[in-house]
Amino acid sequence: MRRRLLALVCVSASLLSGCGLVPGGGTERRTVTVWLMQHSASQEYLDRFTEEFEREHSGLDLDIRVQEWTGIGEKVQNALEEDAADGPDVIEVGNTQVATYAEGDGLLDLTLESMRDWGREEWLPGLAEPGRWGSQQYGIPWYAANRVVIYRKDLFREAGVTAPPKTHDEWLALTEKLHTGGNQGIYLAGQDWYTLAGFIWEEGGELATERDGVWRGALDSPAALRGMDFYRRLQALGDGPVDADEEHPPQAGVFAEGKVAQIVAVPGLASAILKQNPDLEDELGYFPVPGRTAGRPGAVFTGGSDLVVPANTDTEEGAIEVVAALTGARWNTELARTMNYVPNKAGLADSAAGEE
Repeated sequence: MRRRLLALVCVSASLLSGCGLVPGGGTERRTVTVWLMQHSASQEYLDRFTEEFEREHSGLDLDIRVQEWTGIGEKVQNALEEDAADGPDVIEVGNTQVATYAEGDGLLDLTLESMRDWGREEWLPGLAEPGRWGSQQYGIPWYAANRVVIYRKDLFREAGVTAPPKTHDEWLALTEKLHTGGNQGIYLAGQDWYTLAGFIWEEGGELATERDGVWRGALDSPAALRGMDFYRRLQALGDGPVDADEEHPPQAGVFAEGKVAQIVAVPGLASAILKQNPDLEDELGYFPVPGRTAGRPGAVFTGGSDLVVPANTDTEEGAIEVVAALTGARWNTELARTMNYVPNKAGLADSAAGEE
């Protein structure tokens, strides 16, 4: 609450000294620095948002800085502990990371705004709950995204594949058929734990189990081992590195090079692929990750991002305005349409209707 008290002091002082004003009586423009993660939103979306936000908020300028996920935890922690003038005022964080930052008193408590203005009770529980620490809301849900298979329609046609697979066995057989003639049937890095988690859950396993308040790893269970074995068999039908994750090298770049038939990723990664290879625009398709049986799609890891405001921001009101706009119905709907995401409220789900 330190910044809110300072804001009140500033308002009071302005009556005597012109705090927050520039000579001539004009309102001082403030810059809101926003850290967003790579591939979370297209540049076209960010450009449109910036232009309209600044037009609607005449006293604010936006400085959006795109960050990489690798090493972001330490970078955010440093930003929360420092009082640098050019530090971030709004940060996109993985929804599971909020508690780590809130525990150290590094985030602004946004409970009041979320309940009074932003419709907290309507948010997707899987995004809203990880954004809380105790009873306070620190992380504001921005979007959710689950894993799908992004595939090359032309390579499927060339291999005589006319329909996407619906079971694990069909998927293996199809991928083996695609893995020929210099093409990779699938590009799957050996340490993509997001994809592995879904396979383990599909087999009935868990990553860890809790008993009497104690968590223990469960990766040695028969079900988890079955999930790992399926991962191993699928991963072998491509040239993904066994000792690296999906960002080393970035799988979007590998797929864009044109020799990969499939990847498992969030749908929004398609924009990164097309940025590197626009010729693929009409050749990208999507289908659900297959399950063990044809009755329903396979289990997948659903991730998402929250927006947080550092407690050490010196532009609190502006930061809150940015969060309100990005997570509000208008721009959240636009983000879902642009990036093929799940919006932050179930009531906005129709915004993605009809999208493959």
